[in-house]
Amino acid sequence: MLKQYSVSEAQKTILRRISLDDMSVPPAVLQRIAALFGEPLSPYQAVERILADVRRDGDAALREWTRKLDGAAPDSLRVPPEELRAALDGLPSAQRKAFELAAERVLRFHQAQPVTSWMTQSLGGTLGQYIRPIRRIGLYVPAGTAPLPSSVLMSVCPAQAAGVREIAIAAPPQRGLGRIAPSILAVAALLGIEEVYTMGGAQAIGALAYGTQSVQAVDKVFGPGNLFVTLAKKQVFGVVGIDGLAGPTETMVIADETANPEWVAADLLAQAEHDLLASAILLCPSQAMIQAVQAEVTRQFAERSRQEMITSALNERSGAVLTRDLEEALDLANAYAPEHLCVATREPFRLAERVTCAGGVFVGEHSFEVLGDYVAGPSHVMPTGGTARFASPLNVLDFVHIVSLVSLDPATAQAIAPAAAELATLEGLDAHANSAQVRL
Repeated sequence: MLKQYSVSEAQKTILRRISLDDMSVPPAVLQRIAALFGEPLSPYQAVERILADVRRDGDAALREWTRKLDGAAPDSLRVPPEELRAALDGLPSAQRKAFELAAERVLRFHQAQPVTSWMTQSLGGTLGQYIRPIRRIGLYVPAGTAPLPSSVLMSVCPAQAAGVREIAIAAPPQRGLGRIAPSILAVAALLGIEEVYTMGGAQAIGALAYGTQSVQAVDKVFGPGNLFVTLAKKQVFGVVGIDGLAGPTETMVIADETANPEWVAADLLAQAEHDLLASAILLCPSQAMIQAVQAEVTRQFAERSRQEMITSALNERSGAVLTRDLEEALDLANAYAPEHLCVATREPFRLAERVTCAGGVFVGEHSFEVLGDYVAGPSHVMPTGGTARFASPLNVLDFVHIVSLVSLDPATAQAIAPAAAELATLEGLDAHANSAQVRL
């Protein structure tokens, strides 16, 4: 099931990055768009229409698109407080304890992140930066193939550590249920979030960005989603901030002959069950280890429940790559910039300290990625699609903004004003130059 590639083959296939703009759209998606809009449209155009509807018609457009796309028509977009409390009260004890442990660890991790205002008197007077939490954020929680309450926890905790006071959550209603999955509501209630809206897709992003009669606009939108959610975030950027453009999830494992093939296979399968387009890639210089992992993948696959999802992911974007040595594996990993990079080698820290591009590095086989998904501490919201070359995992800095402070003393202002006037004159801005010169 886990196909083996040479390095050159892998670079042309599973290691080749495809941009969001170049991704092929399944015919079934295009057919549904045509049926909904009465004409053939691209996903980008469809999202554009939905956002325009929400901006113009507010709640009415939200309800109409929720009915068309999710098959639900909630009486109220906002979830009543009693429904949030009931969801938390109905959470099984073992699940509640697990979420409480995860919340405590994730919050403590982000509270330890050094993010503080600072000032200096070394430049004449007082200069520095005020660090201020974003006033109001919106969090989109997907519920495509399965509700993901852990995504609530992994986004809300760093926001709370940053001091964000207003957090609004949007999640689509589950098909057949007509309302948000109780597990998502329960975690929201556990974290003290009172503002939750039953709305999904591009229309939810539009509501958060523009505001409607029932939904107050936010300052920044967070959270992953499907192609339409991602395109909507791209289109509203500038009206609001966004955390990034999430693509299919991905894990890369660097292993040597000392790795446990059963564990490596389990980690690859755990990633493959996420999404039809998930990536699970093994980089390994040992042919014997690759064969052992392939055998384990086949054996463990027979016991998994999401076999259709796993089969698609393994066939499309996954595989084992036989490398010359660990150095070549590391070079390939840094070039690929995976969301998750797991190091299962004899001396994992020797490789980990030379990783330059990855969302998260999981060092050693006891630090497996599933722990990072739920309870380790850092947010599991990490850069995908190669954006780990320049982007970071979700953290406290995403929920704050910086205000520069300038308070110069008179002597310093006199000393540097001539330089400001000189540069303003060079740029042809004589009013700027005058503003400096009148003070001399």
